Amino acid sequence: MGGSKTHGVPALLSFFIPGLGQLIKGEIFKAIGIWVALGISFVLQFVLIGYVTGLIVWVWQIYDAYNN
Repeated sequence: MGGSKTHGVPALLSFFIPGLGQLIKGEIFKAIGIWVALGISFVLQFVLIGYVTGLIVWVWQIYDAYNN
């Protein structure tokens, strides 16, 4: 997709829909990895660690969408 997109738009999209910022930047496998990691975190919420891992993945993917 080139460098025409600003950093803030993918980060904002990732804030609301995790992985969407990576997807619009053309990083398909990274977006899929985020969805898988969040799915695993959702399952792990039944043993409480999923809340921590989910938050970590969510914050990281916003940071990644902004900086790459």
